[in-house]
Amino acid sequence: MDILIKNGTLIDPSCNLEGVYDIYMRSGVITKVGKTLETSGEETTVIDAKGCFVMPGFIDLHVHLREPGFEYKETIESGANAGARGGFTTILAMPNTKPVIDRKEMVELVHKKAEQDALIHVLQIAAITKGQMGEELADIDGMIDAGAPGISEDGKSVMDSALYKEAMSIAARRGVPVMAHCEDITLVKGGVMNDDDKAKELGMPGISNAVEDVIVARDIALAKETGAKLHLCHCSTADSVKMVEKAKEEGLSVTAEVCPHHFILTTDDIKEDDANYKMNPPIRTKEDVKALKEGLKNDIMDVIATDHAPHSKEEKEKSIKDAPFGIVGLETCASLTYTYLVKEGYLTPMQMAAKMSYHPSNIIGLDKGSLREGKTADIVIFDPEKEYTIHTKDFVSKGKNSPFEGYKVFGQVMTTIVEGKVVYQA
Repeated sequence: MDILIKNGTLIDPSCNLEGVYDIYMRSGVITKVGKTLETSGEETTVIDAKGCFVMPGFIDLHVHLREPGFEYKETIESGANAGARGGFTTILAMPNTKPVIDRKEMVELVHKKAEQDALIHVLQIAAITKGQMGEELADIDGMIDAGAPGISEDGKSVMDSALYKEAMSIAARRGVPVMAHCEDITLVKGGVMNDDDKAKELGMPGISNAVEDVIVARDIALAKETGAKLHLCHCSTADSVKMVEKAKEEGLSVTAEVCPHHFILTTDDIKEDDANYKMNPPIRTKEDVKALKEGLKNDIMDVIATDHAPHSKEEKEKSIKDAPFGIVGLETCASLTYTYLVKEGYLTPMQMAAKMSYHPSNIIGLDKGSLREGKTADIVIFDPEKEYTIHTKDFVSKGKNSPFEGYKVFGQVMTTIVEGKVVYQA
């Protein structure tokens, strides 16, 4: 079936196009972009997007789908449904499942299951070491051959720098990014939240900024030496922004992502022992939040990702000391980004589209993130004037673990289209 979107404000960062245009798609491909387009037959569905942004479908470089092994938290199907509701047309699954995605057959298994169950595109990231134990490299070449678009040890860092350097060299040879979780485990010492006065008030062991910053510095140095493409996941500190800026000034292939919880929340928002505020890296200080927002504004930080990490209600009802790290984010990311970055003047709508679609696409070498004629019709229609209140009971993700319950936000995903098919409508 053909689809014609009319009267929307097209925002296409791939060619810096912004204006009221119609967009026509047939057989999963964008066939025409122009003013006042008409339908070409009775089988055309017309969507009036007046007052809405029409953007390339969002691409999330950092999602935990939990399958295989932790299906009670999330499945490929439920996570993909949450992605569709959030305007995401492609999501990348991290490998810290059970078993770990550390061999070719596991990548193929996830991709096959995604083809069967997922409304949107799901790409599986490969683990760097066997079992994510940090002792022996996994079959990185085999997993890339199976379609893994990048490698990551997410959930931890590879602490053996020589082993990590070897993995980076393979990634450089294969042209895929190393997606780095930056955490010096020797400095963590049981920490569960940012190391500041709030941690002392709640009686919780702290996680200092150095836990992240030490590994950011190491990884940039190794990327410089190996020529690897380094993508820094979920950055949370002011010094991370400074180091990314310096790396870019040196001409290194370094990119970085920030999650909404890190550019919105500070430890001042934690009023009690509530594990919905427990994530890794932790939410930090006003100074860190300001630096992250300025880094996004000035295009030092390239990507907005979710680090979508669903857990069961029972797990998150525990104390911050005992609960698992992580919150969900697929269904709130676009609205939070628009409310706290675009409406506050940190980002333009064009920058929002670039950081949520075009830049992620380029980092992993996908031919997406564009509304040009001939491109795959992965599209999101977003109403910037729509105001609503976030309620976790409305989430289609199995995970309801969010600190944003009750937040009033602007901007809502109205329609998500994948390969010319409507997969979500508000």
